Amino acid sequence: VCWTRSWRVEQEGVTVKGSPHFSPDPDAEILYKAMKGNCHQAVWLSCYVSTGTNEQAITDMLTKRSNAQRQQISKSFKGQFSKDLTETLKSELSGKFERLIVALMYPPYRYEAKELHDAMKGLGTKEEVIIEILASRTKHQLWEIMKAYEEDYGSSLEEDIQADTSGYLERILVCLLQGSRDDVSGFVDPELALQDAQVRLSAGEKIHGTDEMKFITILCTRSATHLMRVFEEYEKIANKSIEDSIKSETHGSLEEAMLTVVKCTHNLHSYFAERLHYAMKGPGTRDGTLIRNIVSRSEIDLNLIKGEFKKMYGKTLSSMIMVSHEFPIFTPVCDINITERPRCYDLCAK
Repeated sequence: VCWTRSWRVEQEGVTVKGSPHFSPDPDAEILYKAMKGNCHQAVWLSCYVSTGTNEQAITDMLTKRSNAQRQQISKSFKGQFSKDLTETLKSELSGKFERLIVALMYPPYRYEAKELHDAMKGLGTKEEVIIEILASRTKHQLWEIMKAYEEDYGSSLEEDIQADTSGYLERILVCLLQGSRDDVSGFVDPELALQDAQVRLSAGEKIHGTDEMKFITILCTRSATHLMRVFEEYEKIANKSIEDSIKSETHGSLEEAMLTVVKCTHNLHSYFAERLHYAMKGPGTRDGTLIRNIVSRSEIDLNLIKGEFKKMYGKTLSSMIMVSHEFPIFTPVCDINITERPRCYDLCAK
């Protein structure tokens, strides 16, 4: 019964489900022709691109296939045309559209490994990307990401994080990477929860200075159900929320890492809704955050995230994407209703 309920919830969350009548060979041929400018397949709203690369045909094809199906198309493309599909797409496309399509072509764990690698390469480290991924994935997902990272980049993800970060931030990231928080039993020891709450109180507020490591250990090694009880007990004895405590006692990336763990513990879908809102609010768009979260959650729980988004911000994710002018790119991945789509010209525009 529990497995069935979990499966139904998972299926309700998926926006990209793949084609039920899938065949990789003709799909690969359509993509090849689309990049040669002679694809005559009808696309949404009978919209055509007469010359050059047919971006709409590429969009229609790849966003209506699951990731597993895309990998088969890639293999078929290589066999038929002796070319790497992803590299060919990179050479034919540009800008945000290229970034989205290439993200869709990566196997899930390799894509997240790439995002982590990109966050650490070159000058400066994009700590928010590392925090987002490590704090929101399960133990199994983290294990697969670490495996993909080592295979693709020839180094240990843990060692690279240690080399690029320092202090308590390094400790919490390495601790999160161990995936010790998973516990499907749901068992909570009330006495231990109270002790953990008291550790935070004594370490954070009743002595001079904050012993961050004690609370980091609790955040990174206790299950979500246990942490929920810890947060409740803490609020009772401290008369303030755990979030307010973290904000008053820490700052910078460490504060962000701790708050992210707390948010993911409370409600993972609302956390991702917040990240998507953050990516689009204010002037400009944080394209990397928007693409990463939509692509990585599209076959997991994006529909559930869309529901939380509506509750939190009083508007649909679809409408905010339209306002941010990213609509033509993200429409199919977000599974936006056709009645919400703008005119044909806007859909085909780059």
